[in-house]
Amino acid sequence: MAAPQYKPLLYTTTMRNPGRLKQILFVLNKFEGQTLTDDLATAIVAECIRYGLYRPTKKTPQIKEKWKTTPKGNFSRVLLSRDEVEYLMRNNPQNHKEAGFEHGYPSRFATIFDLCKELGLAYYTVGDPIEISELGHRLIDVLRVTEDGDALFVEEVHPEYESEVFIQAFAKSQRKNPFVRVLNDNVPLILLLETIRLLDDDPTLNGAGISRRELPLLIFWKDNDAEALYFRIKRLREEYGYNPSDEVILDICINEIMGGDYKQFDPKSIMVDYPDEFIRKMRMTGLISLRGAGRFIDINHNEDDKVNYVLEHYSTYPTFTDERAYFDYMAQIDRNLLGIKAIEVQPSQTEQLLDNWVALYNWDTIKKELMILSRRRTSEDDVLRILAAPIRLEFLTALAIKSRLPQVRVIPNYSADDTGLPTSTAGGGAGDIECFDDPKGILVEVTMAEGRMQTMMEIWPIERHLTDFKEKYTEDSESIFVAPSIFSDSLRQIKFVASESEGRNIIRPYCIEDFIAFLETTEHLYA
Repeated sequence: MAAPQYKPLLYTTTMRNPGRLKQILFVLNKFEGQTLTDDLATAIVAECIRYGLYRPTKKTPQIKEKWKTTPKGNFSRVLLSRDEVEYLMRNNPQNHKEAGFEHGYPSRFATIFDLCKELGLAYYTVGDPIEISELGHRLIDVLRVTEDGDALFVEEVHPEYESEVFIQAFAKSQRKNPFVRVLNDNVPLILLLETIRLLDDDPTLNGAGISRRELPLLIFWKDNDAEALYFRIKRLREEYGYNPSDEVILDICINEIMGGDYKQFDPKSIMVDYPDEFIRKMRMTGLISLRGAGRFIDINHNEDDKVNYVLEHYSTYPTFTDERAYFDYMAQIDRNLLGIKAIEVQPSQTEQLLDNWVALYNWDTIKKELMILSRRRTSEDDVLRILAAPIRLEFLTALAIKSRLPQVRVIPNYSADDTGLPTSTAGGGAGDIECFDDPKGILVEVTMAEGRMQTMMEIWPIERHLTDFKEKYTEDSESIFVAPSIFSDSLRQIKFVASESEGRNIIRPYCIEDFIAFLETTEHLYA
């Protein structure tokens, strides 16, 4: 076995988007308590394939059709049959080996679930029962998953649990832990927060945190000395300003921090891929904001109380050589941290922050990004690309309305950082975006769901939310429903709602493209 080395921080190559952890944990939960064997590991991977969470490349046209409407790594809307799963596993042998597991699909299991183990969410070893921690179960509880024949319906019923889990995990997650053979000795979230605090407290700097181009220094940093990292970043700014070249950053990381004893990496990995992965994961805690159109990473000051608590209680930490002991440490829930609440943002503040984003993104950009969502493609914008599609749709819809109809009061119900950038979708108990276009109220509901899932999961909650909205604000209200496409059964259900309420509960459905066209031709949000 190779000796441990200093390495840049990369949590995993298979789970770049931490939002997917709750989905694979849902599958693993079906096997909790069963003794792990290589055969069971293979069966669990087969179940991941059935749900579309792991997608081998050689597939039939029918399988491709089932998987085409959701991004790779997410739940499919249509479950595969057992025969289709067997076909995929037979025609996609895995040339893969992980320690402790047989070559092939058992090792693929270890690769898929390794981050769950490292973050204290699930523990497994061959020959012992699979365990999911209380922290892991809390992450699973974000979702409600319903199967109806081969149809799969997924909704986030407790989106707030996700940031709670990731704060707990990343406040303790150590580089030098028994699961990862590296010599770097720090807790990346703590190092990030302490370094940002020092940068922000320096009156000679811009007070916007650490820049995206400076993040590689933190990602390569060998220890937990935030003060030394702060001084190195300050010297970098004095010499090269806020936009040093790739070559300057690479030289510092490889030759200075690593002392030249480090293999060459693709510069894009160091300058783009590693920072993007790091930002995605740190932002899942809710403690981090993006500033300057995504150029800077700063503390979310709505969560200053949590930041203070985390720095007070986790800046020093025990170290471990035993995997089980480290897992048990990671799996503990700090209930005091759970009890700390964010600063409550008032509707007037939400509106002002939305105006700031409208000033940043013009209508053409908003329209282009909405069409990217409509076609289920990937955004290249530094800010928007880190938002999961459902969150991004809520955000862009709010921006679109405000951009085209500035007289409309637009109050989104998603959770957001101190810049107004959403951190999670609106909770299940309220509508997505509350709008007021004198004299009417308009409740705007959005979803990325299509097909049967859209009909089953969206229309009745919209009717309930509209009823509550009318009681809270004004009877003279209606709802707008926006999705990439509107399923025929959804249209029939919407007509039924209107007829049953004798025309009082009006839901106006738009596919994203039609909603854009509506906004470009109307003077009011109401019909």
